[in-house]
Amino acid sequence: MENTQFISPSKGKLTTEETIAEIVNFFGEDPTVSYTLVIGTDSQVRRENGLQKVDFVTAVVVHRKGKGGRYFWQKNRKEKIYSLRDKIYLETFLSLELAQKLVPVLKDRLAGFAPYDFEIHIDVGEAGPTREMIKEVVGMVTGNGFTAKTKPESYGAFVVADKHT
Repeated sequence: MENTQFISPSKGKLTTEETIAEIVNFFGEDPTVSYTLVIGTDSQVRRENGLQKVDFVTAVVVHRKGKGGRYFWQKNRKEKIYSLRDKIYLETFLSLELAQKLVPVLKDRLAGFAPYDFEIHIDVGEAGPTREMIKEVVGMVTGNGFTAKTKPESYGAFVVADKHT
């Protein structure tokens, strides 16, 4: 597996393999409850030296239902995004891309542990300009075999990932 860098607020910089090990260890600490694994991406457009830069933060959240959680994040930078639609599509794509890398490994390593749900959180909602894209990006996620959540349920994107953009 690609050795992507993640940041953990409690553990610092981690490789992908170390991040997976932390997730598995977290599951092992309390096998009596259920969990939700979440991947969500948010982005922020910035100007640097007159040029547009867009920071995309993808978060992996492990929520121990009723008992807290842990999260890990990574940042990607793109030079230019031409529209809100492009930005939302790329956020969704980055979440899907990470899910396709992590989910098979986690399914294997978490077999026999507490039950868990897996969700991809998308930073779109009924109340803003992204409402017109909900069906499209939810379709991207469900078409890839994953459960999609949008605002106000998509905390992995608009709360956790947003914290680090």
